Amino acid sequence: MRCVGLLYYSRGLMPVRAVTRPITGCLKLIMEDILSLKEAVVSYLDRTGGLQQLIEDCKSFKELLPSDAVYRFSFLVSPTDLIELDARLGDIVLHEPLKARALFRSVCFLSIKTLSLMDQIHTESQVNVVLKVTHLPPFPSYHLSLCEFPRGYGSMRPMAMEGLVIAMTRVTKYTQGARFLCSNEHCLCAEGFHHVRVHAPGATETATVRSGFTCLLCSSPLKEDVKSRVLGDKQLVELIHADALDVLGVHPPSSLRYQSVTLFLRDELCNAMRIGRLYRVVGIPAPVHQWPAVTWSVEASSVQPWTPENSCQVSRNFQALFASMTASPWRFSAVVANSFASQVVPPGVHTTLKLGLLLSLVQSADVEHDTRTCLDVLALTTDTLIVDRLMTYGLALAARGVRHHPTGELFASLSKDEHAVGTANIHAGAALLATGGVCLLGDLSLYKRDKLDALQSGLESRAVSVFIPGKKYGDDAAQQLSLPLQCNFWAMADTAAPSKKPTKTDTVTLGTVDIGSVPSQVVETFGLMIQCRDRGGDQVSLPMTVHTLRRAMQPVEPLYPACMQFTTQDYKEFLAFARGLQVEMSPEAEKMIHGYYMASRRVRCDATQGSSVSVASIKLLIALAEAHSKLSLRNRVLEEDAVIAVLLCENSITLKHGVSALVIPPDAAFPCDLHDLEALRQRDEALEALHQQILQFVFAYAPGAASYITEE
Repeated sequence: MRCVGLLYYSRGLMPVRAVTRPITGCLKLIMEDILSLKEAVVSYLDRTGGLQQLIEDCKSFKELLPSDAVYRFSFLVSPTDLIELDARLGDIVLHEPLKARALFRSVCFLSIKTLSLMDQIHTESQVNVVLKVTHLPPFPSYHLSLCEFPRGYGSMRPMAMEGLVIAMTRVTKYTQGARFLCSNEHCLCAEGFHHVRVHAPGATETATVRSGFTCLLCSSPLKEDVKSRVLGDKQLVELIHADALDVLGVHPPSSLRYQSVTLFLRDELCNAMRIGRLYRVVGIPAPVHQWPAVTWSVEASSVQPWTPENSCQVSRNFQALFASMTASPWRFSAVVANSFASQVVPPGVHTTLKLGLLLSLVQSADVEHDTRTCLDVLALTTDTLIVDRLMTYGLALAARGVRHHPTGELFASLSKDEHAVGTANIHAGAALLATGGVCLLGDLSLYKRDKLDALQSGLESRAVSVFIPGKKYGDDAAQQLSLPLQCNFWAMADTAAPSKKPTKTDTVTLGTVDIGSVPSQVVETFGLMIQCRDRGGDQVSLPMTVHTLRRAMQPVEPLYPACMQFTTQDYKEFLAFARGLQVEMSPEAEKMIHGYYMASRRVRCDATQGSSVSVASIKLLIALAEAHSKLSLRNRVLEEDAVIAVLLCENSITLKHGVSALVIPPDAAFPCDLHDLEALRQRDEALEALHQQILQFVFAYAPGAASYITEE
């Protein structure tokens, strides 16, 4: 090739004969550079097993009909290993994903043709290579915060982001690739695989398959070979910054707003995410053109569960308290519960409820195990304001706290997808958003009957069913999905509210309590029910009045010197540390729990209706004992932990079904006020007496228990 050029200088125009040697040299360098990159791709695939995976994929594709236009090959790419092998190739993968995809596609095509792996592939355009970047360098330029704006002005390259899933669609189909033929019969492109379109990040369905494409040779219209179209699975997920839950919690309202980001999960990534979970996503941000608007979305490359780093340690104040309370396995948790929420309620008020809330807080945040037992707490009170303040204070200390309003959506809602998919978009309600934490329901007497029925069904099955009508959302058949409920529910019932059902005085069981307007079936689904009773007259109202007045006059100064050393931050760090403890059940605790469960079922057994103690009570007992062990900062569940679990469970069953042969005080866990060390000693003596009473109850009503419980 010979070229004659005109070089323009500032002094004039001068014709110069350009030689071909510099151009030929540049082309040679470019070709050598591309060849070197392809050699690096081959070396990387050989080291990581990618070539063997390519051979196995080709064997599986041979079994398919030879009418497919595109064959998809997916490879996991580690940027760290790739940069160590070839820095240039690693830089291309991190900053020019489309160019990297073309290099891997060329290598795969040459390998298939050289090794004769597949006869169905004729051109390189039939090879669809998907590179899934496993991780990115830990630098700010590779991290995308979902609460920062503006978006969409950067280059299309892999970015890492973390967030919470708040909505997702069903799995639908999309076009991976399609074959087009020229309408001109005399054109070379009227047959073969000259025009093959493959899905690219950020492209809509109409960008891959539509009418209006023209032939590159003769400019004639192209028509699709529908039989050769290749379909794949697609799912849309709405991801939002994790701090957006502060709006739904107990934090003060602010003008800050959060906007979700749409993730596209394709093929093997479908159903890799669940509503209410936190994930770390590596994907390619891309603008999606939907005339007349342009939306911003992310093509996900890899998805991994994500837990925010929280290096919490027990404060020195709690460490000193723990060291001074080693004489008894019950004292440390008693002081922690007694001093809890002293900013909103005085110490000694509703201590049993405080203990129940603390046990529920340390038993949450375990979402990896679907079989875990949730600790739901229902408080019976005549003063809902005090209990609401106490629960609201505890909600701020949960791993994730969401407050639900009676008029809002508790479980899930449906809407039509806005990205031209036409399918149903499932939005998370308060219960799903509180996964791994606590959902505060408030006063159940404010809920309508249909809401209470839905709550009862969800608590019984620990799942929520979402019915999706097919005709409304572009499907022939209706579909029903089941989403797990993995949060603890807190609620209260106003016992002073008038009951809607008549009660016969001659049928009231000794020990039961009137639950107001809340149906008994709903109350039965809560595992732990605690009555906030007044110990005679004005012993609760007077301290609360003094507390409120002193808080109004001295909003900054600590009101209780004994509790001033335990701040809200101390409790937050303490609970976060206790939640992470892994505990194991001791044989003594396990024997006591099983013995009490057997004896209680036999005592509360009716010839017609069976036992009033449900089978789920054994799970509740184990969860309470494990939670009390965590609250006491122990890795082993002792028999003393089982005693607290039995007392709380027995009080709860008594409120529902009346007293049994095991007659214990209403506030058995805290038989006296904790003013000083002498009060702690008296509580230890009372709990030890109840311990012996439980053993005697087991010996008397569980015949087989005497063989495995050591008599003290």
